Amino acid sequence: MIGSTKFRIGLALCGALITLTGCAVSGTPVAGEPDVRGLETGTFATDRHTYTATAGNRGAIVEGARMSAAVVPALRIDPSLSHGRGGVIIPDIERALDFIANVSKPVLEKRKFVTGYVALGADRADPDGKSRPSADATALTTALLRFPTAAAATLAARELEDVDLAVSPDNRKLSSTKYPDAYLHWRPGVPTIGAFLAHDEFVISLFIQRPKADATDLTAWVDQNLAAELTQLAKFAPTPAEKISDLAVDPTGLLARAVVADRSAMHPDQYSFATYAPQHLVNKAADLTVRQNLVDATGVEAHAVVDGGAVTRVRDQSAANALMQGLIDSAGQYDPITAPADVPTATCLKLNDSGNKEDDYVYRCYVTYKRYLAMVSADGEPEVRQKITAQYALLANSL
Repeated sequence: MIGSTKFRIGLALCGALITLTGCAVSGTPVAGEPDVRGLETGTFATDRHTYTATAGNRGAIVEGARMSAAVVPALRIDPSLSHGRGGVIIPDIERALDFIANVSKPVLEKRKFVTGYVALGADRADPDGKSRPSADATALTTALLRFPTAAAATLAARELEDVDLAVSPDNRKLSSTKYPDAYLHWRPGVPTIGAFLAHDEFVISLFIQRPKADATDLTAWVDQNLAAELTQLAKFAPTPAEKISDLAVDPTGLLARAVVADRSAMHPDQYSFATYAPQHLVNKAADLTVRQNLVDATGVEAHAVVDGGAVTRVRDQSAANALMQGLIDSAGQYDPITAPADVPTATCLKLNDSGNKEDDYVYRCYVTYKRYLAMVSADGEPEVRQKITAQYALLANSL
């Protein structure tokens, strides 16, 4: 499973952390809502904001985040694959080598790999303390690799297969009657299969594990995976390679609605400043079935992450409330605590003994506002209370 990473920013709060002291907040109250100008929000900026920057040399992050819409979650390949193992951007060659053989590096360099996104899933959770599926699991890795042109992708698929096949003299080629242009190989007696298929500017890279070493069965799973992925990819319009650096860093405006310590320090980063398609919210879940049902039921349109926080846009206010409750219900390692009384809809949680402080913040709070759900987190309770108050004020001032 792709491990979670905890990112911290030193926050300069307004006044001592042990006492929530207020700072002035702009905005005009709406009937039925508190006057956010009187809320205690510290030094967090809560005025309406727009990020106008373009991606520049971080275009691989922004386009990779866009590509989260182009990779099918494992659950939609087969309903049995309900255990999420993560989903991440592949922004460079070194990261790509986490999902394809190390001998592939010269191919990626020669064919000028651009960026990618990968989704992983299985039919059961990884064993406790392990980051790999058990031997009796069915597990899929679907990586979408982007190249500058269709011609480069076509060459890359063939060359990636060649170097992967050559890793062991025991490797053997297989073929798919449904996808004759796909390259497949396996090692007899080993219950895994690798596959590459070029499609326009992309190479679909698959790695599939099954409980038994059966070439016919493994090939059938490749066909099933490719069918789902090609259907998903057909809905996606890639950014021309020469325009990736010109991509807006905040195309949906969600990042501007998320509380951060310092707006001037924000730049594209897949964990602390990025906007994703709804599929990414599914891939991050441990239970893909529950999360996919929740995303579908609430009409999630886009999901943005910042350091220690997130903002999600859904169908309407009731959907935002339902999404909040669904996410809280799935946060088994957190227990409820009292939220700020002057922040409507706010709900706060504290990490319990089943959680891990190395991976998760101690405190987490949620708040809904119209069709938006926001989450903030911190390791101190005064800080997280101030932060969720600022988050509510920012949403109120932004809409």
